[in-house]
Amino acid sequence: MKLVRYGQPGAERPGVLDAQGVLRDLSMLLPELGPAQLGPRTLSALAALDTSRLPAVPGAPRLACPVAGVGKIVCVGLNYADHALEAGMQAPAEPVLFMKAITALSGPNDAVRIPPGARKTDWEVELGIVIGTRASHVSEGVALQHVAGYVLANDVSERAWQTERGGQWDKGKSYDTFAPIGPWLVTADEVPDPHAIDLWLEVNGQRVQNGNTRNFIFGVPTVVSYISQFMTLEPGDIVLTGTPAGVGLGQKPAPWFLKPGDVMRLGATGLGEQTQTCVGG
Repeated sequence: MKLVRYGQPGAERPGVLDAQGVLRDLSMLLPELGPAQLGPRTLSALAALDTSRLPAVPGAPRLACPVAGVGKIVCVGLNYADHALEAGMQAPAEPVLFMKAITALSGPNDAVRIPPGARKTDWEVELGIVIGTRASHVSEGVALQHVAGYVLANDVSERAWQTERGGQWDKGKSYDTFAPIGPWLVTADEVPDPHAIDLWLEVNGQRVQNGNTRNFIFGVPTVVSYISQFMTLEPGDIVLTGTPAGVGLGQKPAPWFLKPGDVMRLGATGLGEQTQTCVGG
């Protein structure tokens, strides 16, 4: 299934795409699409629905982050060897973890705000994992059982804040609008292999990132299991799995970064596309 949330901020409703790609309203069946609705029982019941009988949503409404009530966003840094190389860093021996504030969450096509005084705002197309059931000290062998599905994400980053303001990556990752998620939550049954997904990103029509999750240093089971040793992953938590090469910081012959008016367009196999226009402040 492809599950969505649509509507203006603060008034979003749950929905689902039918087999023809028509957006259907789920609000008469679900109060929201949040942690309580991400378990296998609810997802199985939704999968059994005849979605063609649900009301079609007219027009082209705004799409929100497809998961409500996200508790935390855990990110894996330097999870592609080519990105570590362009960043001038060695491939890590263990997953590098950092957090993004949930206030950074935004819809897949909402504007991205460049912070006042920012000098190095950057892009990162990523595969996101949505947790469906509680995971604490889980093994790699059962880690995928805790995954509700996958999302497309843009881990927008202000590099000067990330690396030049005291060494805390979270500072450069957590500004409002720095976590566009969606357009859909694609349930795990529709993603037979999360390690065979093409990822790409364009800035102003120029393709700058082309990658595939088969080039992960640490795959999805490893990442979920590893994080669960240090913190409990709850339903609705989102894990961002890292970005391939091609970020602004790694551009040759010199880095270049986002400015107001720039347009990012990104996508991933089976996970849809996003488009964001950068604005000031």
